[in-house]
Parts: sequence; C-alpha cells; structure tokens
Amino acid sequence: MSAFGTVVHLIYLGCASAFVIGLHLMNAPATARRGNRVSAAGMGVAILVTLAVLIDDGRINAYAAWALGLGTAAGTVAGLVAARVVRMTAMPQLVSLFNAVGGGAAALIALGDHPATTQAEVTGVLDVLIGALTFSGSLIAAGKLAGRVPGRPLVVPYGRAVSVVLALLAAVMAVLVIGFDGGTPALWGAAVVALAAGVLLTLPIGGADMPVVISLLNACTGTAVAMAGFVLGSTPLIIAGALVGAAGAILTKLMADAMNRPIGAIIAGGYGTGDAVAVAAGSGSAPVREITADDAAIQLAYAGKVVIVPGYGLAAAQAQHEAVALAQALTERGVEVTYAIHPVAGRMPGHMNVLLAEANAPYEQLADLEESNPGFARTDVVLVVGANDVTNPAARRPGNPVSGMPILDVDRAKSVIVIKRSLGHGYAGIDNELYTDARTAMLFADAKAGLSALLAGLSTYAR
Repeated sequence: MSAFGTVVHLIYLGCASAFVIGLHLMNAPATARRGNRVSAAGMGVAILVTLAVLIDDGRINAYAAWALGLGTAAGTVAGLVAARVVRMTAMPQLVSLFNAVGGGAAALIALGDHPATTQAEVTGVLDVLIGALTFSGSLIAAGKLAGRVPGRPLVVPYGRAVSVVLALLAAVMAVLVIGFDGGTPALWGAAVVALAAGVLLTLPIGGADMPVVISLLNACTGTAVAMAGFVLGSTPLIIAGALVGAAGAILTKLMADAMNRPIGAIIAGGYGTGDAVAVAAGSGSAPVREITADDAAIQLAYAGKVVIVPGYGLAAAQAQHEAVALAQALTERGVEVTYAIHPVAGRMPGHMNVLLAEANAPYEQLADLEESNPGFARTDVVLVVGANDVTNPAARRPGNPVSGMPILDVDRAKSVIVIKRSLGHGYAGIDNELYTDARTAMLFADAKAGLSALLAGLSTYAR
C-alpha cells in the first residue's frame, strides 16, 4: 500500500471513531448536540478524503466534477433550509424523509455500479431490496405523520397474499442477479418489487406504532448503506451503515417493549386509529371532575413536588415553551419540578426530549419512565399535558389493547391534573381510566392555552 493509501485508511479510521464517539454522546440530552457535531465532522472529513481519493485515481472528469459540485450544493442547501424552517413538532416526518433519502441513495448506488463479483452481487441485491423498501415505506410514514396520508391503519385487500407474491418475486430477482448474471434489469426488477412492498407494509400500520416504525426504517436505512459500502468497497460507508443499523435495531426493540407489542405484530399493522376523536367534556361512561385554571394554579402554587408529564398533545400544540415557563415559575417558588417522559411520548424516539431541550428545559429535570415511577407516590401534583394511553391504568389489567404496556404511574400521586381538549380516546381507542379517578381533575383546554392560563393564575398567588 502506498503512503497515500495508508494515510487515507488512517483518516477513515479516525472518521469511524468520530461516528462511534458521536453516537455515544447522543445517549444523553446534555451531550447530544456535541455528539451530533462530532459525527457530522467525521462525515465531512470522510467526504473530503473520498473526493481526494477519486482525484488521485483520475476518476474525476469535468462532468463528474459538475455532478459532485451541484449535488453537494443542492444537499447542503436542502439541509440548511430544513434545519432552519422545519419546526421541532415536524421532526418525526423530517426524520422519515431522511430515512427515505438514505435508503433511496443506497439503492441507486447498487443500481448504477454494476456488481462484478459474487460478494458485490449479493450485497448489491440486498442493498436494492432494503434501500427501495425503506424509500417507499419512509415516504408513506412521513405522509402519515404529516397528515397527508390517513394515520389510521389502511388495510389493502388481499394484502398478505400480495406480500407473499412480492417476497417470491424478490427471491426470483435475487437468484437472477446472483446465479444467472441477470445484471441491471433484474436489479431494477428487484427495486420495483421492493418499492411496492414498502408501501404495502407501511399503509396498514397505525399512528400509535409510528415511533417503532421510524426506528425500524432507520435500521433498514443503515443496513442498506452498509450493503452499499460493500458494493463500493468503502470502509466508512460500511462502518457508518452498520452503526446506524445496529442503533436503529436496538431502538426498535426498546420502543416495541415500551408499547408491549411484538415487532411482528407492529409490522403486520392494524393498530392505532390516527388522531384522537374529539368527545365533549363529561360525555364519558363515568363522571369526571372538572377544574378551573385558577383552582389548578392554587394546587401547583402550594405543592412541594410537581411532575409534568408531556404527551403528543403538548407537541401538537407546540406548547413546550409554555410548559418550561410554568416549570421555571414553580421552581422559583421553591417547588421541586421534574418532567416524566414516556419512551413513546410524541411520534418518534426522543421526540419529547428534543422539544423540551429546544425550550431550554434543564437536562437534570428530564426523567424517563424507570426514573419517574418510583417517585410518583411522593408527588403532590402530577400535571399531565396531552398524554393519554401512556398514563392509562387499564394497562395493568389483562384483556384490553394496552394490557401489559409500561405506563407512567401517575395515578399513584396525591393529586393529578390533566390538561386535554376533550375526553377523546388515544391511539388505542379506549377510555383512559385515569380521567375518572377520584384524585384526577380535568382542565379542558388546548395545551398551549391551558399552560398559559396556569402560568397567569400562578402569578396571582403569593407563597
């Protein structure tokens, strides 16, 4: 190996180390931004080194230079615009679009590279199948999250039979590429089959399962990128793709466990009803106790410990700043305040942490389910903001859609205040038994308006 090649491999090794370090730093909210920067720096250096390798090999002509320049400029502009324009509440669908871009790009690499060895043929077929499926599936997921595709499960007639046919066709295309030198036509056939499969697999999955779906598609994106790395013989792509694939797979398992649903059942679809259906206040099967904002503010003002439980209702109302302002006001009054965050709060893993971090919530106040549950019995007031199924005590009983699902044990606190627009069902489609608990009071309001009213009421009471 030449001196140049040795230097290149050493730099690639450094880039791979940056990916690993960055991923580790993303494990905690306090270091997540630094981890993102470290990973981005590693990828930037890897791109520049790859460009140097192409120039050294003499593979950069005028057309290639223009293509690389325009592609880099377009991607940079698109990324900067998305970072500046897209709101935090729209992050789930943006992540899905990123998954689609990653999977689609990986598939195009195999389609355009014309694998020559058996290893390249095998990894090329896998790249095309996984990448194309991720591309179409992620677009459907993004559409569901953005409301452009109905969030409820959309069951395709004879969908399972069609899925079996598509799987057989994918196997046939793979055999043609690997065993019979089918080449590019067979690869394109595999891509078409995989695109159809991605749509067919994602449509029947309801909105409640979107956190798991996003994680699963993220794992598929990483796997496709790793396969593309084998096709090109690119070590950085293999390492980066493997890291993303492994992290996505682990996160998928954690999200599925948090919902107490097998991954296979999620992929099969049929769960989740999209956005909750509005129900008038007090129209449930059991009576609820309603409270005014002033009365709720009094409870909060004289509490010793308050736990705020954010849910998707808070994210949809973009009320994270109001929640943090209320928490800060309570803290200034000497109240101990924490946030209890369920793993599937919001519509993607970590969604609620990102929203609260954007509003400058202190990292030390953010607690996950395992940290929060032991402390509810010692909590004076739990303020639930737009969270539904993840607080439903029915999960402790068998025979209903949320049975066995790990929940936040808010009903064990001394008092519970729920801010919600209505008594509408969550994604599971069942009543929340928390709302009729004797210790629960309902403040019927939009999350932003309700939190603002509490903050205004709080300022009128001296401690």
